[in-house]
Amino acid sequence: MGGEDTIFALSSGAGMAGVAVVRVSGPLAAAAINRFSGKEPPAPRRAVLRLLRDTADGELIDEALILWMPGPGSFTGEDVAEFHVHGGRATVRRLLAALSGMEGLRMAKAGEFTRRAFDNGRMTLMDVEGLADLLRAETESQRRQALEAASGAAALRAGKWRDDLIFILSRLEAAIDFIEEEDVAAQALEGLAGRMDDLTASMDAALREARVAERIREGLRIVLAGPPNAGKSSLLNAMARRDVAIVSQTAGTTRDVLEVHMDLDGLPVILCDTAGLRDETGDGDEIEKIGQARARDLLKTADAVIWMEAPDARSNEIPHFESDALRILNKSDLADSVPLSSRYDLCVSVKTGEGLKDLEERLTGMVHDRYDLVRPPVITRERQRQALDQARERLSEARAALDGPVEVTAELARQAARDLERLIGKVDVEDLLDSIFSSFCIGK
Repeated sequence: MGGEDTIFALSSGAGMAGVAVVRVSGPLAAAAINRFSGKEPPAPRRAVLRLLRDTADGELIDEALILWMPGPGSFTGEDVAEFHVHGGRATVRRLLAALSGMEGLRMAKAGEFTRRAFDNGRMTLMDVEGLADLLRAETESQRRQALEAASGAAALRAGKWRDDLIFILSRLEAAIDFIEEEDVAAQALEGLAGRMDDLTASMDAALREARVAERIREGLRIVLAGPPNAGKSSLLNAMARRDVAIVSQTAGTTRDVLEVHMDLDGLPVILCDTAGLRDETGDGDEIEKIGQARARDLLKTADAVIWMEAPDARSNEIPHFESDALRILNKSDLADSVPLSSRYDLCVSVKTGEGLKDLEERLTGMVHDRYDLVRPPVITRERQRQALDQARERLSEARAALDGPVEVTAELARQAARDLERLIGKVDVEDLLDSIFSSFCIGK
């Protein structure tokens, strides 16, 4: 069901632009076209050029393109009108003020257009989450991943799991109905174990992809680490193409974690500069020790590590990393006495720029090898992963109970189906809606 109010908002970017789009959704959308253009709505989904006037004083607002999209065949599922006006701030401000003066219309809240699309069955919860991610996508991998969800493709793949479960459940129900007729019950259960195993394998594959998808959505953490004065902050500035960190010859200048967001050949990356790690834990003041503790904690959760040393800044031993790592020697212009060996993957000089292109290529290849997926994943958020994980657990329990009472197996299959419905957003999602839709901008 649609909202009782008719809502409106600027749906294009704020500020000066060639064109601004003001969207109206609700039962009075057609009346808004009539009021400000003096004519009935045009043919559905056909743009027409009309003059818009403020009926309060008869003053011309602008010459605009008008689109009319009657429900339910619109984004929100309601009657929708769009006014495409010139994008100057004054023009937009005047049109919004005129709409505000029309009885029954009000300014939309953040995400309210999308909320109405969800309430009217035009989008699943996975579609909504994908759209939110698409609006925030900054890199190519984020765009592709979000588009898979926003377009409904991810929900379709999740819906296929639910359809398979419904088929399994129907066979179990048939076995219950004909439990006294052993031949019929046995025939209903025939091949069900294989169907369950195939479905479990498909869910397992999606869960394996989920961690990669979450990292792409949030950004991959690449940690710069090494002893003090090795040149980590200089490398951060060089890779960011701007001065982010203070650079000094004094060891221990970096006290806290500095972060730079980057696009690494389509993958979102958060490059983290950390405090220098000393072999002698007693050296350094209290603040530097806190910075070193944070650096060590960050190394435990890093998606990749760049360990940097220099001829005048070396550790007794390079630590072991759980994640992929590149071990580099900086200040190669001073490194004649320190040949490249198994200790380092490559030599660079941040000062002269030598080896930096090779470093970025090696880093890009390492990250893409681990985090590139053949196709966008189904599961991209923690909420989705938990719902699928629960469905997979119930299905696994149903598979294990298949040789026991069929009623137990059927109940476990029902629970798995309900978990998948929560994934798609068909049941038990009311507590999530306000937080999800509030993250949208006004006008979407």
